[in-house]
Amino acid sequence: MPATYPTAVPSLRGRIGRDARSGYHAAPHRYRLHLALTCPYCLRIAITHSLLGLDGVLPVEPLPAVPDGPDGGHLALRPLYEASAHRYPGPAAAPVLSDDWTGRIVTTHTPDILSDLVRHFGGSLGATLHPPGSQDAVHAVERLCERDITAAAQQAGKADSDHGTRDRALETLLQGLGSAERALARRPYVLGDRLTAADVQLWVTLLQLDTVHRWHLDAGAVHRITGHPHLWAYARRLAEHPAFAAHLDLDGIALRHHAHCRGREAAGAAVRILDWAPEHTVRAPHRPLDPVRRAGCPQG
Repeated sequence: MPATYPTAVPSLRGRIGRDARSGYHAAPHRYRLHLALTCPYCLRIAITHSLLGLDGVLPVEPLPAVPDGPDGGHLALRPLYEASAHRYPGPAAAPVLSDDWTGRIVTTHTPDILSDLVRHFGGSLGATLHPPGSQDAVHAVERLCERDITAAAQQAGKADSDHGTRDRALETLLQGLGSAERALARRPYVLGDRLTAADVQLWVTLLQLDTVHRWHLDAGAVHRITGHPHLWAYARRLAEHPAFAAHLDLDGIALRHHAHCRGREAAGAAVRILDWAPEHTVRAPHRPLDPVRRAGCPQG
């Protein structure tokens, strides 16, 4: 999970209900989400979609756990990309919000997708996820997750980093976790008494930390990460929430990660930090990994 959102092609940054010239008004059953639950951006969208109860309004098209295109994209998305951007040069990556009326992509930009789900389809539930006046606080949690947890965990786990760099990154990671720990010691959710969009972001970040980044850290670092009891109890509690549990594909995350990682960088702490409610995990059929794809190790 990179520390910044993937850059969307400018022509694929439409907005629902925002630009009258685009024609993308908020109509039920018009749009479709294309999501791979093993991608952290897609997972945030899937959880938000469930929390808003949008199954009957905006369908979700599931994608394979491991991208099956030769360029790291999804073959099923290639027709949409080619219809939306002439001679599109990059991978057909998820997430995608598409328009069934035109057969084209509205946007691939996660923040825009999340915002449009909440604003134009969320109703009163959208106001619960984004309470009035909470925008700055939600963005602060996003920055904490992206920079102080995810980016720091990636840096701390890089085998080619010097010891000083890894140590500083680990301290940044622990400080970020400590900040969330202190907040959750005082209240049930990261911003208060109600679950918000900030909790979706934090939970997905913690899931990635345990299921992906942990494999790049040594046992001593993971032991220090576990020393945040309120934080991990919170993560386990949300893992039992139906909107979170329904999209938890631990087997798929492992397949996606190990399709790209091997050797020294994938041989870190093997003991899982948390029991992520395995009785609720998605048991989707996964195809065997192509040995040719087991090269390199992007940590996300």
